[in-house]
Amino acid sequence: MEQKEFHEVVTIEEARRRLRSSFTFAPRVEVVGLDEALGRVTAVDVAAPIDVPPFDRATMDGYAVQATETFHADEERPRELALKGQIMAGEARTLEIGKGGAIAIATGAPLPKGANAVVMVEYTHRKGRKILIYKPVTPGENVMAAGSDIMRGETVVRRGTIITPRETGVLAALGLGKVEVYSRPSVGIISTGDEIVEPGKKLEFGQIYDVNGRAIAHAVRENGCNAEFLGVVKDDPKALFKKLREMVERYDLVITSGGTSAGLGDLVYRIIDDLGRPGVIVHGVAIKPGKPTVIGVVGNKPIIGLPGYPTSAMVVFDVLLAPLLRAMAQLPEVERKKVQARAAMRLYSAKGRYEYILVNLVQGADGGLSAYPILTGSGAITTLAEADGYIEVPELMELVPEGSDVEVALLSEGLRPTDLTIIGSHCLGVDLLLALMNVERPILAKVINVGSSGGMMAVRRGEADIAGTHLIDDATGEYNLPFLARLKIARGAYLVRGYDREQGLVAAKGNPRGIKGKEDLFRPDITLINRNAGSGTRILLEMELKRLAKERGESFKALIQGIKGYQVEAKSHTAVAAAVAFGRADVGLAIRTVAEQYGLTFLPLREEKYDFAIPADRMDKPAVRRFLGALRSDEFREQLARMAGLRPNEETGKVIHEPGRPLGKNKKIDR
Repeated sequence: MEQKEFHEVVTIEEARRRLRSSFTFAPRVEVVGLDEALGRVTAVDVAAPIDVPPFDRATMDGYAVQATETFHADEERPRELALKGQIMAGEARTLEIGKGGAIAIATGAPLPKGANAVVMVEYTHRKGRKILIYKPVTPGENVMAAGSDIMRGETVVRRGTIITPRETGVLAALGLGKVEVYSRPSVGIISTGDEIVEPGKKLEFGQIYDVNGRAIAHAVRENGCNAEFLGVVKDDPKALFKKLREMVERYDLVITSGGTSAGLGDLVYRIIDDLGRPGVIVHGVAIKPGKPTVIGVVGNKPIIGLPGYPTSAMVVFDVLLAPLLRAMAQLPEVERKKVQARAAMRLYSAKGRYEYILVNLVQGADGGLSAYPILTGSGAITTLAEADGYIEVPELMELVPEGSDVEVALLSEGLRPTDLTIIGSHCLGVDLLLALMNVERPILAKVINVGSSGGMMAVRRGEADIAGTHLIDDATGEYNLPFLARLKIARGAYLVRGYDREQGLVAAKGNPRGIKGKEDLFRPDITLINRNAGSGTRILLEMELKRLAKERGESFKALIQGIKGYQVEAKSHTAVAAAVAFGRADVGLAIRTVAEQYGLTFLPLREEKYDFAIPADRMDKPAVRRFLGALRSDEFREQLARMAGLRPNEETGKVIHEPGRPLGKNKKIDR
């Protein structure tokens, strides 16, 4: 099959225009019972068929009277009236008070003839067939007049109203058991690709579980439409053509995910053209993520081909598809709330594409917000799940400088309040600490993984409550303490000893290549998977290699040229382990924990200190104190010791640097 280039790549506004002008949708109306009406949109104005209340009714227990009969009554000279009977709520008795009379009445009962007020029972005394009134009432007091809540003929629910419990309560008060609403548009959804497997089935090498199908279906329902996920369709042109033809006949709108780019295995845009006219109207939108988006129309039915990467698919859904679905469902478009923030780091953008950069927001010491980009990429569903919002970067902008002002569109109604913000190098030991904190009572924590140096800088700016760090000084081999002075936070931050982690070389199960140590990295039959520059693990590897270069009497640059795969980087310990486990590399440097998880051979290199930097003004924050309490607990020590490659040490939980004390002279400070 010949590889095909993208059709004309259009702006997001042009994509919306073409879609709007290429099909029409006539909303349908149906009648539903009140039990099914919640969240639906009314299709007609609803007028009241009766008054509410339908009669004058008492709002208090007491006595129905003619108000003038009570004037001048007080404690010393009560007004005496004759008791003429009693009316309970729900009774339809025809009684008349007459001159000088009163009738006992319950809350909600209809007012008798001749009465225009109710005296509360607290201000009366019954004496045989006489009632003593100790407080006067005015006409209409303690009475709800007929139609005073809702008048017959009044419009109570207008067309286009989203029905909430308030509206169902009003409709029920009017005796209306049914209501006319707009039918929800029907949307059919499939995922495509030979590599896609539905959750619950066995995953083979090279395959991934389907994320988009259910995520898109839930997003469709969230935007007022009925969604049906029809499963995964393989990259078979005949099968895909048949499925899409069935869907176009059955649904108001069709969504696919995957198979939309210009690669050899991408079929969706070709098949849409074969289904009917006008076919593909957009193939390629100038946004990032989401460029390989396909929009087609067949028989007045839109077909939207979303990219396969989860974040790309959901961003395109949010900016392009959600407004369309809400319009079809007669729902108002969602207006994203926006807040001002500053870029926590330099952000690069793709020139020529309107980019949506997903970010986490944290509050700094000055009360302002900082935006941290989420770096997991468009292929990760957690990118969208963890985001607070996004920054929109116009087509002609290539760089957002660090510290510059940015506007962030929030993905929810407001910022999610957090009890604890942890920024830095992540570790499974942190997950254990948070789990132990949750035992006492739930805690909402935001964990942002930007590496040890990024965490230290977040502490300096007052954005992090805690930063996990394992930076090694290549001159002294000491962990973390030297960097407090180097990064200028020694006067404003504590350093608390964490725990030890084992770093080492990881090789395939059983070590079939016979790797013994770092000297084997230079073998021509060995391929390395390296860590990203600036990570603590990469610094450790480079420190070991610099020492080796010195022993050999050659430059570091010349030395690493002899390592096959040195320039190929992974961004996490898990990514290193996966590369070795699946044969993409023969060896890498990672912690023992992931080696055990993947069943790999682990060759110890050295232990490292994983510590916690904490701004001085956060040490007394309740969530930080709970974190430190968990770190110092016997339960943490016991559970950490059971995790491969992680173990507490004699200083775990101790303050090893306190602001105002010289570095290196304040270890084991109890606080």
